[in-house]
Amino acid sequence: MKITICIGSSCHLKGSRQIVEGLQALVKEHGLEDKVEMGGRFCMGDCQNGVCLTVDDQKFSLKPEDVQAFFEKEILPKV
Repeated sequence: MKITICIGSSCHLKGSRQIVEGLQALVKEHGLEDKVEMGGRFCMGDCQNGVCLTVDDQKFSLKPEDVQAFFEKEILPKV
């Protein structure tokens, strides 16, 4: 599974760093380092709702406070 998180200026201001750190911690906590690849990318063109990210090319918008729920709903069931 590949997670790509926008690190462009707008998403950075909306908390992309906190999202990266939160997802990294959850991946490690669940021992998924060998199953989940994480990367960054500049502007993904959909920053009005939150930080843009993709999971295997499926787009999402996320806020830092929603990382845990997002991980449990969109990541854990698919790995």
